[in-house]
Amino acid sequence: MKSERTIAAFIAVFVLAGATATSGYAQDAEHGKTIFKACATCHALDNANRVGPGLAGVIGRKAGAVAGFRYSNAMKNSGIVWDAKTLDAFLESPQKAVPGNRMPYAGLKNPTDRTDLAAYLATLK
Repeated sequence: MKSERTIAAFIAVFVLAGATATSGYAQDAEHGKTIFKACATCHALDNANRVGPGLAGVIGRKAGAVAGFRYSNAMKNSGIVWDAKTLDAFLESPQKAVPGNRMPYAGLKNPTDRTDLAAYLATLK
C-alpha cells in the first residue's frame, strides 16, 4: 500500500512538473508574428523609427538606444537590456516596468502571447 502511494505521488509530481515546465513557456514565433500585427502600427521590423523605435535587433539591445528616436528620460535611464524576461515585464505593463515611458499602451495581458511575441522579436536581426 505504501509503495503504491509512493508511485502515485511520484507520477503526480512528474506530471505536474512537466506541465509547469512547458505551460506558458513554449515559444511560437509564428504566433508571435501574428501578435506583432497590433504593434506594427507604431513599430517597424527593421531599424526605421515610426511612432515607436524600430525593433530589428531588439533582443540584447540596451533600452533607449536606437539612434534618431526621441526616448523619454525614463526609458533612456532605465538600465534595461532587452531579453525575454525584460520584454515580458514591459509588454505586460509598460508603465509599471518603466514608469514615465512614453509608450501609450495598456499592456499585453496574455502570458503566452507575450512569450510568443518575444520569440518573434528574437528572430529580427
